[in-house]
Amino acid sequence: MSGSKEFTEEDVNKAVEKTLDERSKDGAFQYHDSRTNQELELVYEQTRIVRGMEGYGWFANLIFHDKENEKKQYALDFWYREDGDQLDLKDIRVQKGPKKEGDGWIMVTRLPVAWWWLPVSEHPGDTEVTRAWHVMSAIHNYIADNKDKDGALIIKDDKTGQSISLEFIEIHQPVRRLKGDGEFFVCTDFRKMGSQNAYYDVDFWLDESSGKLKVTDVKLHKVPVEEDGIWMQEFRYKFDDLEHEDVQ
Repeated sequence: MSGSKEFTEEDVNKAVEKTLDERSKDGAFQYHDSRTNQELELVYEQTRIVRGMEGYGWFANLIFHDKENEKKQYALDFWYREDGDQLDLKDIRVQKGPKKEGDGWIMVTRLPVAWWWLPVSEHPGDTEVTRAWHVMSAIHNYIADNKDKDGALIIKDDKTGQSISLEFIEIHQPVRRLKGDGEFFVCTDFRKMGSQNAYYDVDFWLDESSGKLKVTDVKLHKVPVEEDGIWMQEFRYKFDDLEHEDVQ
């Protein structure tokens, strides 16, 4: 790992323990599930796996169960990135959530899969070809580095001039690349902070001409509009006429 300290799995476990201590109340880990917009109270069971990815950080997968129902299990990914001599928590995402099956519960992997699960058999330095997960990683890093203290990414609506506080939900797949200039673009889902139904489709545009993937623009693709009590999405722009290809 890069940085002034060589981190180990033990360091990650300590960072996880610290996070659990700081975010627990009455014996339960407090977690806001952005996908379902629910406040969860979870009881830690075990750490299933800890792994590092050179240049991308450390990922710990932990098993929890619902405080009120131990059969409802969750698998959460804790993403840490090196920051000098410290491990900085960048995000926590649900990898698997509970689903009712008969009289019991099973854990089901959430889709789309988080980018750090995609390079199963390849090492980040093993290929010169830009993969889809590289692009998704650059976007997630941008979001993690630019969100405010409340966890919101502030995005300006070019049509209204309004700045909107948005909560990140997920990155869509596939990742696309323009055939003309080679620029990448990816759709993502956000929700307006404090809202239940105001969802935004946000496009991230990236360029690698400098030798490193960088987010060059963030645009509102679709915005929520309420009509007769029903929420719909209105296009801000379209790119149907742009020739592009999917990135694997």
